[in-house]
Amino acid sequence: MNVLTTRELKKRLNELQGQTVMLQGWIRNHRKQKNMGFIDFFDGTCFKNPQVVYDNTIEDYAAIQALHVGAAITVTGKVVPSYKDPTTPEVQAIAIHLEGDCPEDYPLQPKRHSVEYLREIAYLRPRTRLFQAVFRVRSVASMAIHTYFQDRGYLYVHTPLITANDAEGAGNTFTVTTLPPSEQKDGSNDFFGKPTSLAVTGQLEAETFAMAFSKVYTFGPTFRAENSNTKTHAAEFWMIEPEIAFCDIHQLMNIEEDFLKYLVKTVLEKCSDELEFLDKFTGGGLLDKLNHLAVTGAARITHEEAITILRKVKDRFQFEPKYGEDTAKEHEKYLTEEYFHSPVFVYDWPKDIKAFYMYQNDDGKTVAAVDLLVPGAGELMGGSQRETRLDKLTERMDALHISKDAMYWYVNLRKFGGCTHSGFGMGFERLLIYLTGVDNIRDVIPYARTPMNCEF
Repeated sequence: MNVLTTRELKKRLNELQGQTVMLQGWIRNHRKQKNMGFIDFFDGTCFKNPQVVYDNTIEDYAAIQALHVGAAITVTGKVVPSYKDPTTPEVQAIAIHLEGDCPEDYPLQPKRHSVEYLREIAYLRPRTRLFQAVFRVRSVASMAIHTYFQDRGYLYVHTPLITANDAEGAGNTFTVTTLPPSEQKDGSNDFFGKPTSLAVTGQLEAETFAMAFSKVYTFGPTFRAENSNTKTHAAEFWMIEPEIAFCDIHQLMNIEEDFLKYLVKTVLEKCSDELEFLDKFTGGGLLDKLNHLAVTGAARITHEEAITILRKVKDRFQFEPKYGEDTAKEHEKYLTEEYFHSPVFVYDWPKDIKAFYMYQNDDGKTVAAVDLLVPGAGELMGGSQRETRLDKLTERMDALHISKDAMYWYVNLRKFGGCTHSGFGMGFERLLIYLTGVDNIRDVIPYARTPMNCEF
């Protein structure tokens, strides 16, 4: 008899009613009565899993009653309707075979564990219902990202993870070296002959491909050595970074909005069971938030307009909104959740607080940069129209003391058939925090890399 997954069983439930099937998986819970027992069974292929029921007529009844939570088993039994939930199968066991035992002190007992405790046993937490839901959403969202761009003719680019660039200009990079500290000078005698680090972004390299393939995207790990222990910071995380030729900032906002709605709708459609669980786990409101975003248009305002709106609110904010400065989380929350009740694009940001590669507007004070703010999460995407005028780019690089010699290839893109082009970046884990309602980046990535923590 072929082994059936619980995913296949659920999909073919009507067809398989009354038939004998074989399943392989693990025991999540085991409730025992005098003459029968109930096993909450899972194999990881489906969120809603069957209950396995057995009675004292089964062979090795005493040994089966002694099976512990966490044990791996093979179940042979008949598919019958479940009285509690017609969409969830139940299996009346004919035989249960132990594949791998589990001791009584197994760390994942059938009770609600704190996320802090589960981080300490991150190699086991994928077995819990919470993390089965989170990582299923992560998987579906990952594939949705590729599907969105592939269906629209984008090229998937694998940008390097080792680089000599710091595109963000923050200097928070992890050094890559083969030398002991005493020999690390200018990098000339190191492996690459120059100082190198783990990439904080793939944007600059993606721009080179956009000038050849028109529409490209990256999706991969990035690294930032920020010594920060907040809920939204990790040293290793994943980024999505599209770059589009012949695209200005307003066209870019259209793409960002369409992209986000596509991802939300896909996860709502394909992870309904997981989201229903996460909605309850996080206290409610998650499904309403996602359904609202899927059909709601995003407002569009300049940074100056945003500050004007915020400054009209008196005695409300801890940090005073100021022209020429960045916005705070509390400002983003007010704009999205109280003023517009929708996502908000804030564009045309002050030049002095943005990166060198952003297009300088005619006012000489702002650049064509844009942040997408969403209710319940704040900034989700950040992008810009890229500076294509050679003189403007080099002047900005000089002002910020960025070496034109080291970045000659990036400068040359403006010499050799340059064109208007734009792109944005979205932290994948930040998206997952939004999609799952789980509010800590450590709980939406398999093994978090944070200050003083590189376990597993």
